[in-house]
Amino acid sequence: MANIKPILPSLREKKRYVAFEVISESKKFSFSDVSKALWGSIISFFGELEFAKAGVILIANTYNPEKMKGLIRVNNKYANHLKASLALVSNVNEQQVIVRALGVSGVVNKALKKYVLCD
Repeated sequence: MANIKPILPSLREKKRYVAFEVISESKKFSFSDVSKALWGSIISFFGELEFAKAGVILIANTYNPEKMKGLIRVNNKYANHLKASLALVSNVNEQQVIVRALGVSGVVNKALKKYVLCD
């Protein structure tokens, strides 16, 4: 069996981490509630083909339910599209919310320290 060579760094998909915040008047939301609303908005904005190309992944262990902040990984060419789709989210569990993008980073630890864990 032949060994598979790793992909060269220049050929790998570049990724960005978009930090987001959910703003709500009434209550805190769990990751599953927020992720359902975000998936619906992102897929309807991107379409299924562009969604697949963008490689969007919601990172579950970075979501902070107290601050309602988290990270989403996306291809670097689609970071602005993702920020636009986040702005279109208006409801989570029938509650009015605002989802705003806090910032974009190329490194997950930097994004966590600068946007999610800070206050």
